[in-house]
Formats: sequence, structure tokens, C-alpha cells
Amino acid sequence: MSGHSKWSQIKRQKGANDVKRGAVFTKVAREITVAARQGGGDPDANFRLRLAMEKARAVNMPADNIKRAIDKAVGGGEGEQYEEITYEGYGPGGVAILVEAATDNRNRTAAEVRSVFAKAGGQLAGAGAVAWQFEPRGVITVARDGSDPDDIALAAIDAGAVDVDTESDPLEIYTEPGGLEDIRKSLEASGVVVDSSEATMIAKQTVPVDADRARQNLRLVEHLEDLDDVQRVSANFDIPEDVFAEVAG
Repeated sequence: MSGHSKWSQIKRQKGANDVKRGAVFTKVAREITVAARQGGGDPDANFRLRLAMEKARAVNMPADNIKRAIDKAVGGGEGEQYEEITYEGYGPGGVAILVEAATDNRNRTAAEVRSVFAKAGGQLAGAGAVAWQFEPRGVITVARDGSDPDDIALAAIDAGAVDVDTESDPLEIYTEPGGLEDIRKSLEASGVVVDSSEATMIAKQTVPVDADRARQNLRLVEHLEDLDDVQRVSANFDIPEDVFAEVAG
């Protein structure tokens, strides 16, 4: 999972910059709306909504914005009707890329995603082309804060985690998708302070690329994530240490 830890650190840095620009609010609000429309507006009974609300609070989204997104979904009004679509494609060097979107206009989103791939030297592919190279996982992050990483890892494994990256900062705990909430609750009950928890897609195996290809693919991922309709991008290339240091700064 070490390759994913590099991704996570870069995403956290980019996420902080997006928050400063206010760019993340639209995506988080859309995620809340989709979750509430699918599973109802009660976060106690809708785990996906609860995760989306936690993400919103983590980026300091105002409570009124959160409530408005939920009300829009469950209020019975017209509102936006978002459709979830996953696009699959290849980045420079044959890197596998998954693009998860929530859109109210399938044609617009497909055109925008295809254009970004083409400009970056990649290409959009058909359904099933690369999805098999990824698997769903829950990821829980825990700040190091002087705690013994081995103690946290042991508590996580005892709770049912499938892997723990004790080298990352913050620590990253990986779960089966259905075990995310129970493991989080178990950790908190044992006194572990959880920074965040989310459902994501992780590459089963990463592929090595040289520094130039890595930079090209990182730019491709960033441009895809900048699209309003795109909620999450996953890729399967390993970021070389020198490029990682350069980007993570």
C-alpha cells in the first residue's frame, strides 16, 4: 500500500490548496447530495452520507451549506439529478486511470474527460478496460502525535483491518469497504484519535514509470480532478522518490 500513501500525501496537499480556493465545496456538496438522495437524509442511517458530511466539516464547509445540500436531495423538489459514472482510460506510458464523476449532463462530462486525456497524451477507454486493476478499500488516517505506530497497527489489525502503513504520516489503515465504520468505531473506543475515514479505490499493483512519465501522469490526474463533475481519480503508477519529493515539497 506504500504507493497509495504517496498518492494520499499529494492529495492532501492539493486538497489544502483547493480549500483555499473554495474549489472543493462544490464537489463535497455534490457528494452529500448524491449520498442523501440514494440513502436518505439521516446520517445515522446512511453511512455514505456520514462520510460525506465528515469530509465537508474537514474542509470547513459551513453547516448551512451541508444542510442545504441534504435538503436539496431529500426535499422532493426538482433540483439537480446527478448520475454517477466511472470513466476508464490510459495515461502516458499505459498507466491505468479510473475517473469517478457525478454529473447532471453525461455528454458534457464525457467530452470534458476525453479532452483532458487527449491533451495529456492519454486516451479514454471502454468500460472494463482498467477497472479490474483496482479494488475498493476503506482508508482511515491517524495522526502520529507521538503514539507508537505498532500499537495502533495492532489495534487496527485486531479490529479487522487488512493492512496498516506505519511508515506514512499520518498512519494509514486499510479496511474492506464494509468494515470501515466498525473499525473506525473500534479504534476510537480504544482511545485512538481518527483524523479521517473514506471509501476509495486502490490499485492492486503499481507500475513503475520514469520521472517524465510520472510528471505527465500527475498533471493528467490534476487536470481531471479540476473538472467540476469529477469526484475522484485513481491511478496505478508508482511515483519515483525524486518526483514525489518535488511534488510533495
